Amino acid sequence: MKIIMLSEKDNVAIVSKREGISSGENIGRGLNARGNLNFGEKIALSSLTRGDDVIRYGATIGVANSSIAAGSRVSHLNIDIPQIASIGEAASVAKQSMSLKPRKHEQPPKSLFFQGFLNQDGSVGTRNYLAIVPTVTCVSGVVQHAVKKIRESLLPNFPHVDGVVYLDHAYGCGVAINAPNADIPISTLSNLVKNPNFGGEAMLVGLGCEKLRKEMLDVREHSFISLQDQKQSGFEQMVADIVQQAAFHLERLNCRRRQTCPLSSLVVGVQCGGSDSMSGITANPLVGKLSDKLVSNGASVIFSETTEVRDASFELFSRISDDLVTEKLVAEFAWYDDYLARLGADHSANTTPGNKAGGIANIVEKAMGSVTKSGSSEIVDVIHPGSRLVTQGLNFLSGPASDFICGTLQFAAGANIHVFTTGRGSPYSIDGFPTIKVSSNSDLYNRWHDLIDFDAGCMLDSKKIRLSAPDKFLEKLIAIASGDKTCAENVGISNSIVLFNPAAIT
Repeated sequence: MKIIMLSEKDNVAIVSKREGISSGENIGRGLNARGNLNFGEKIALSSLTRGDDVIRYGATIGVANSSIAAGSRVSHLNIDIPQIASIGEAASVAKQSMSLKPRKHEQPPKSLFFQGFLNQDGSVGTRNYLAIVPTVTCVSGVVQHAVKKIRESLLPNFPHVDGVVYLDHAYGCGVAINAPNADIPISTLSNLVKNPNFGGEAMLVGLGCEKLRKEMLDVREHSFISLQDQKQSGFEQMVADIVQQAAFHLERLNCRRRQTCPLSSLVVGVQCGGSDSMSGITANPLVGKLSDKLVSNGASVIFSETTEVRDASFELFSRISDDLVTEKLVAEFAWYDDYLARLGADHSANTTPGNKAGGIANIVEKAMGSVTKSGSSEIVDVIHPGSRLVTQGLNFLSGPASDFICGTLQFAAGANIHVFTTGRGSPYSIDGFPTIKVSSNSDLYNRWHDLIDFDAGCMLDSKKIRLSAPDKFLEKLIAIASGDKTCAENVGISNSIVLFNPAAIT
């Protein structure tokens, strides 16, 4: 197979021959390639003139800005972004044309389970971590020193604790704490410490003079330390107090044990980063199939990245039967459009040079591939950035597509495991949030053998392999939820959290 087209309506296809196509090579359909084309690039299946629609996924992803001969390369250089309907129009058209049919999912197999940590509030962790979170960046140096000491001198005494997670960030000092949207980073911090993977024992460390006060974070008294307290008498005392408090929490966490929990206790965040044109053919659709399996078994899935799905909004609105959920999604899209406009940008700024080098022409094409991660289930709720999941099932979380901000928001929403697809490659991982990385192509999987957990390049192989891939992926996810380490956990890499702060900095 040399090329892939996803719909009979498509007038472009994707080069799927791993070594690429040579100039003059027959590609089928009575066409020969005009010029060398690399794996993942688009090729015109028919001649296009200036102004013609360029169609992939059965949808218009661009408009030709010059004549394109059949068999030629199609890229961001010779197509422009098409005119997209407003969010209100997309919602209205979807409602008029939609008859939400019962979605055909396979019948759930025998009850599925994983080994997790049951919390008092009924949530379940996939890890048993002590989390230490600064409330302001000013304390980072002291906390880093204390965390190092805790890991070296305390942690070995608590064998049933998976580790100490330090969720460092640059937020805190100099923020306009009462400004519009300042609630987002505040609620994000409050909800992060409640994540199921921390067992209700997370610690926060503040300075004392910052505008972000302890009472604004909804935390327990014994979980908070302020370095400006009168009892502190220098650096060593500060570190000793943090270490002493950590011992209290480690003792409690060490009593926890994994137990059999239903798959419905999983809350899975799905995200993509460093995408290429194969992401929308292999990795993201595979995650979509996983999403449908999880939802059909009672689990919850959170997908996000507002700027990356906005231009596929019609597809999203057509999967909502509740008018209130539709209104919430319209409001979140509108809020984000306004937020970008205030800063002199729009969603088209999303597509990166790496995306384009990987064969994605523009944000519309990227959106059509990105949205496939959500599968085909009904969207049951929309989560405002910084808030927690409250409705079991498939949820959309509003927020930036930035890997680290998106991951942080899903973590704060209560996700206890993360699935991250990539075509170009990304070592991304957030400590405490086990991240299963999925490659869109086998070349990346083979090159990054110790960083990628699952190869979705198999979706280009035989029908038998394609059909078995979702079940194998689910088995992998259950194993990691039950304690198997991800590649990132094995090599010990992670990124800092990044708080979404659309409010003013003073």
